[in-house]
Amino acid sequence: MAAFVWGVIWYPYRLLEAAGVSGSLATLATYAVALAVSLPFFVKQTLAYRHRWRGLLAVALASGWTNLAYVLAVLHGEVMRVMLLFYLAPLWTAIFARLLLGERPHLLGYLVIALALTGAVTMLYPGDGRLPLPANAAEWLGLSAGLGFALANVLSRRVGDIPVGVRSLWVYAGVLVIAVFPVLGEGAALPALNGLDALDWGLVAAIGLALVLATLTVQYGLAHTPAMRAIVILLTELLAAGLSSWWLAGEVMGLRDWIGGALIVGASLLSGKMEHKHG
Repeated sequence: MAAFVWGVIWYPYRLLEAAGVSGSLATLATYAVALAVSLPFFVKQTLAYRHRWRGLLAVALASGWTNLAYVLAVLHGEVMRVMLLFYLAPLWTAIFARLLLGERPHLLGYLVIALALTGAVTMLYPGDGRLPLPANAAEWLGLSAGLGFALANVLSRRVGDIPVGVRSLWVYAGVLVIAVFPVLGEGAALPALNGLDALDWGLVAAIGLALVLATLTVQYGLAHTPAMRAIVILLTELLAAGLSSWWLAGEVMGLRDWIGGALIVGASLLSGKMEHKHG
């Protein structure tokens, strides 16, 4: 369910943008709904863990950037290219785990890194001798979203004993903190919100509720599912994104994108096997 939500959520955000709501403002509004819906259920638990605020704040800020960058990337870029750049997260996870946790990658870990890098180079190589780098701001955002996701995952190991609901509240709050800065810079937030009709506000509420369900189900599923099976399930997000972007936006991947994407997916599958083996 969560993988499906994240695979198709780009489309309602594009509908909001067509209604005059920027990606930053839409992110702020929808995560405000998610926070407001969740707060009554988890506020007591959250207060009980207030002494762990430093670790939770670090996760919240990393997750905040991840979610804002992801929304902005899928709004303005090709959905599947953005998604595949996001799925370079296993590469960044290995690096952050080494730097922050002192974990040295095993042979399988080095293979994950090599596959992910090869896939990225294959997909991004422009064919004219230039460096294989993201082609536009949206792709850079997608890449940075995956980097933020990896950082949040590594930091989450330090607060893994804290209940899912508490961590979710901090994540929603982190998104609001990060998103408010570009919204303040836009200067037209209130006029944009005032121009929304009942259907648009219903869409904002629906996205917020979907975010809550997706966050809670994925956290619960990861805690109760073997890592290898979990990563395969989460990779169905790519299937949902590919089909929805083809059907709703007419986006089609080229051969090099398919080859690079297959290598990146392979790296993700291996990373799941690695976590299962050494967990």
